[in-house]
Amino acid sequence: MVSDRENERYLPGAGFPPKLSVHPDLGECLGGARDVLVVVPSHGLRDTLTEIKPFLGADSRICWATKGFELSTGKLPHQVAAEVLGPDVPVAVLSGPTFAKEVAAGLPTAMTIASGDGEFARALAETISSDSFRAYTSDDMVGVEVGAAVKNALAIGAGISDGLGFGANTRIALITRGLVELMRLGVALGARRETFMGLAGMGDLVLTCTDDLSRNRRMGLALAAGKTIEEAQAEIRQVVEGVTAARAVHDVAAKLGIEMPIVNQVYRILYEGATPREAVGALMNRELKSETDRG
Repeated sequence: MVSDRENERYLPGAGFPPKLSVHPDLGECLGGARDVLVVVPSHGLRDTLTEIKPFLGADSRICWATKGFELSTGKLPHQVAAEVLGPDVPVAVLSGPTFAKEVAAGLPTAMTIASGDGEFARALAETISSDSFRAYTSDDMVGVEVGAAVKNALAIGAGISDGLGFGANTRIALITRGLVELMRLGVALGARRETFMGLAGMGDLVLTCTDDLSRNRRMGLALAAGKTIEEAQAEIRQVVEGVTAARAVHDVAAKLGIEMPIVNQVYRILYEGATPREAVGALMNRELKSETDRG
């Protein structure tokens, strides 16, 4: 990346901006930086925060684009950050319907920055916004992080559905009822319901479930074609967060007693050997109930 001035493996053809420099040494990278953006998979967040902590200054502010519950603890990213960095460091989360390839190409994109520190959220939004990139602010970190975590598992389900040839009716039913599940869990964890109707909720869910740039959707398509998780992962060549997210969300929901039938069937396919068609049958034969039932 230093010599090529691009990430040839993951984002070929998207040259780095002139002001972006690449540093293999963490201390050199963070030296003098006030605001730090961490972009790693959820399973690497705690270790990354632990590594950068010694290099942070007294006025450092941390934000992340990490999506997912920590698998071993069921904690959301902001809870992990509080444990590692302490409660006094200003933190924020960036999330929303943003495929890197389209952002890099300068296509119009909008996303959400959530923080308990309104000044930090506004400063970040002003810093990263441009003619083609717009950031909205929120103070609901829980809602934004839950939306980011759950949608990846649901997108695997959407990919499975399309891979089985079930069509548009099935896809939209899965997305709509998946949003209900996402809201149930989020509200139980302290999020505001309206957050899930925004970019980091419905927006990210629809994008991830419907476009083949989504790694999670492609995982579902591969599973529907009879491939193993390992085979699909080798083809995709990037971390598919929905695989671990399905397990983490399943465990958190079970602990809280939250009903999430679609996520549970994705979990069964990934971890209990259920076939995609068995999972669909289990969903369609559930007891009938009111659409607005929040149980």
